[in-house]
Amino acid sequence: MYTAHPDRYADLPYRRSGRSGLKLPALSLGLWHNFGPDRPVETQRAILRRAFDLGITHFDLANNYGPPPGAAESALGEALKADFTPYRDELVISTKAGYLMWPGPYGEWGSRKSVLSSLDQSLTRMGLDHVDIFYSHRFDPETPLEETMGALHSAVQQGKALYVGVSNYSAEQTREAARILGELGTPLLIHQPRYSILDRRPEEEGLLDTLDELQVGSIVYSPLEQGLLTGRYLDGIPEDSRAASDSPFLRSDAVTEDLVGRLRALNEIAASRGQTLAQMALAWVLRGGRITSALVGASSTKQLEDSVGAIRNLEFDEKDLARIDAAVRT
Repeated sequence: MYTAHPDRYADLPYRRSGRSGLKLPALSLGLWHNFGPDRPVETQRAILRRAFDLGITHFDLANNYGPPPGAAESALGEALKADFTPYRDELVISTKAGYLMWPGPYGEWGSRKSVLSSLDQSLTRMGLDHVDIFYSHRFDPETPLEETMGALHSAVQQGKALYVGVSNYSAEQTREAARILGELGTPLLIHQPRYSILDRRPEEEGLLDTLDELQVGSIVYSPLEQGLLTGRYLDGIPEDSRAASDSPFLRSDAVTEDLVGRLRALNEIAASRGQTLAQMALAWVLRGGRITSALVGASSTKQLEDSVGAIRNLEFDEKDLARIDAAVRT
């Protein structure tokens, strides 16, 4: 029988999401790739337990996470039943709807039919009566935004979600989503964009400025760029890596000599700060408190512990930031 560590709230900082009352841990656990039937159940459970013991109270999912789609929610549902029933009110559990989940015209995108059907399926897989955050996973160019945001509002009104968010929306789309939700009386809590040292589009395209202005929180995904911003690729492509498998999320031809050179330069900067490359990359997105939380994936408890070590040094001086910028632009 699992008993959570009594000092689980001692070290990890918590940050308020926008102007809401909800605080999220600076690091949250994403269940994107490592919670399907191809991974041992005990490894999955060990990662979840260790995360909670370290103060990670937020588990992030989507309807299509696995693989196969739905597997991650089912795996979490079993873990919740086995280990976390006494701790449900200490957990923030999120899921999303929008990417392809089942055949036919209602299995993806942002219609009311698709969004609310997806949420019902997600709740069934997880064995929950509600999630804490429910997201529109991507903007639907063929459905009125009022319909998609109305579906999120209905999820809250029906007691199936406490808060709502959006993911992969542009600054302009986010502004309009926030306006519609505000008029409905369900504030936009949070945005989940892709953001890392190597992918700075939320800065460059004005999304972070928009979130600051709207007082909406942010939780970033892929802060380690599918593992590129770890020590795995400093000498090329390991045989057992994601890039070696020609994953659609990280192709082998993306790991060029130029990229490896930039990763090595970044690794040298991290070492000078007393951090691993992964720790520095996480610290970089969390610098200054502008980002509410960063999502980390983990295939082992050791990997998770290394990521959590980032919180020991979240400060960057101008020299460090300039060196990082120079390394990325080389």
